[in-house]
Amino acid sequence: MMSTRSPHLRFGLAIAALAFFLDQLAKWVVTVPLSLETKPYGSIELVSFFNLTWAQNYGISLSMFSGQSPTTRWIIVAVTAIVATAVAIWMAREKAKGDVIALALILGGALGNIVDRVRLGYVVDYADLHFGSFRPFMIFNVADACITIGVLLLVARALLLGEKAPAADGQPSAE
Repeated sequence: MMSTRSPHLRFGLAIAALAFFLDQLAKWVVTVPLSLETKPYGSIELVSFFNLTWAQNYGISLSMFSGQSPTTRWIIVAVTAIVATAVAIWMAREKAKGDVIALALILGGALGNIVDRVRLGYVVDYADLHFGSFRPFMIFNVADACITIGVLLLVARALLLGEKAPAADGQPSAE
């Protein structure tokens, strides 16, 4: 019987742990040493197109499903934990190293945001990329960036590296 465990699981877990650690470290820096929420306008300009801007995200993706009530907060935590568990199971079984990397980024990011929501009741967001008044993204954090990059990697790999369906004779089709 062939093993269903990913040969890249340890590598993936290390990437997930690194993503989680970097997310929590960045959030600690903006909340403790920088005390970003106490700055005038809750913002520090780093360069002309990037600020550290304090935001408390009570929702999920693009602040949807705001979880300011305790019930909504814990529903969001539960749903996010279920998704993180599914990603972890997928990563543990995935054979393609590129997909394991993508899944690890998603897992590490999801865990970082879950910890915030459990500990604080909201997710700490601070990364404010802008070009003048144009903001291509909502204010985000390292966890959000990891999740987005992971999803984009999975989509790109699926579109660009998708396996060809086998032909009737068992050989890959020549489409």
